[in-house]
Amino acid sequence: MELDERKKAILQAIIDDYIVTGVPIGSQTFCQKYMKGLSPATIRNEMAGLEQMGYLAHPHTSAGRVPLEKAYRLYVDRMMRISPLKKSEVELICSYFAQKMDEVEQVISRTASVLSDTTNCISMVLAPQLKLVRIKAIQLVLVTEDKALVLIITDSGIIRDAFISISSGIDAGYLQMISNMLTEKLHDLSTSEVDEAFMEMSNSIVEHTRFFHSVVDALREKIQPSEQRDVILGGTNNIFKYPEYYDIRKAGDLLQALETKDILFKLLSKDSDMKFTITIGAENEYEQVRDCSVVTATYSVSGRKLGSFGVIGPIRMNYGKVVPILGCIGSCLNEMLSGIGEPQRSSK
Repeated sequence: MELDERKKAILQAIIDDYIVTGVPIGSQTFCQKYMKGLSPATIRNEMAGLEQMGYLAHPHTSAGRVPLEKAYRLYVDRMMRISPLKKSEVELICSYFAQKMDEVEQVISRTASVLSDTTNCISMVLAPQLKLVRIKAIQLVLVTEDKALVLIITDSGIIRDAFISISSGIDAGYLQMISNMLTEKLHDLSTSEVDEAFMEMSNSIVEHTRFFHSVVDALREKIQPSEQRDVILGGTNNIFKYPEYYDIRKAGDLLQALETKDILFKLLSKDSDMKFTITIGAENEYEQVRDCSVVTATYSVSGRKLGSFGVIGPIRMNYGKVVPILGCIGSCLNEMLSGIGEPQRSSK
């Protein structure tokens, strides 16, 4: 059976209706709302054909039909209407980023908040990945007689820090010397290229070798991706807004799986050159989210991809609304991250 233009129009209307209502729609109601020029009998026949083709299902408890995952995939690929956000919607998103933020963690946390608030879905944001940036400087700062702070500064303004213990005989001057050497050797290297440089430097350090190795260990630990540290989850209560998750056990199983953040990390750390990625139901690799849809987007600074963010929601998610929201938030995120670490202009 062929999916002709009338069937496509009927299918699109059914999906649009179900996204909004979450209620199966029958032929008579459909005619009244969308195609008054056709009889309920004609619509029933067309619905039956779409059901045979695997696009619709007929719940036993209802006279209406509901879209299946195959229908949503066709909808996303060929039918979805993406409209520009209203001025008020853009202003609302921008207001979340209006306050000055000097730390990456603040920006990422704010992104998770605006994402969940504006989409009514569960939001997830992967912090900028150090493996995707280049080191600009390493700075060791004397804090107390037995403790120093190690700072990693990248070309994208990302800063990571760690405290290390120091022994007697190590003063601020020695820390500056080590800082200069580390900066010279590691400057413009990606974090995946530093091990060889560490080995070379280790051979040239004669005194305080234990201290130097503690610095190297701290640097290695901070540049390794951490599933728990690098993923921010937001809006988990949003899932209870949808009838699909009124079953507390079903919702609880999903939230428990997400709270560990390992699945989120895997979802967001996949390499992708696509601006947006939409996976629907069983298309998802991980069983825990196969009753959901996942929409993700990437963000970058100075043209370099640094991380990704997205939402998890019901399969009847309003994709046409979610995609432009992610686009707007991505632009704000890029701008905020580009400004972190930049010198402030003095006002006159």
